[in-house]
Amino acid sequence: MDINMSSPDLKKNGIPPGPAILAGAERREAERSEAGRSGAAAKIAASQAAPAGPDPEVVADAKRRRFTLDYKLRILKEAEAAKNRPGAVGALLRREGLYSSYLVMWRRERDAGLRQALTPKTRGPKPKRDARQQEIDQLRRENARLTEALRKAELIIDVQKKVGALLGWDLPKRGRTENS
Repeated sequence: MDINMSSPDLKKNGIPPGPAILAGAERREAERSEAGRSGAAAKIAASQAAPAGPDPEVVADAKRRRFTLDYKLRILKEAEAAKNRPGAVGALLRREGLYSSYLVMWRRERDAGLRQALTPKTRGPKPKRDARQQEIDQLRRENARLTEALRKAELIIDVQKKVGALLGWDLPKRGRTENS
């Protein structure tokens, strides 16, 4: 045991501190190293830290909200009606779970006369070609595939002709039949 010689008790009466005095000078309960190993302390901490069940506020699958044209127009109309009452627009936004930037954006679109802009927009890349162009591209790919297959078939036929000529096989002439 290491005794601190600069202890105030040692200075007062010249006596080194005893076990009773050392117990009081120990670290606080939160700093004790055996607090994690103590059964009682661990049970108390576990009962306070562990929630009773899953949080009901957590959404299972987060999904992007989509607003219909009718909904946007209804909210804009309610916001215009609530404009003269203090705090009414904020209450509307809280009730509907909206941000004020939605109102700003929807008002700009409405004022610009872009009714189709108020309809929900589809996400992702826009199709760059029409149906005719897609069909043309598909036919071109198929034509290239068939041309390559024909080239390979002609190459095989040429090899077969050369092998037949080396082996002395008589190949039938084109355009002639056996009876003529």
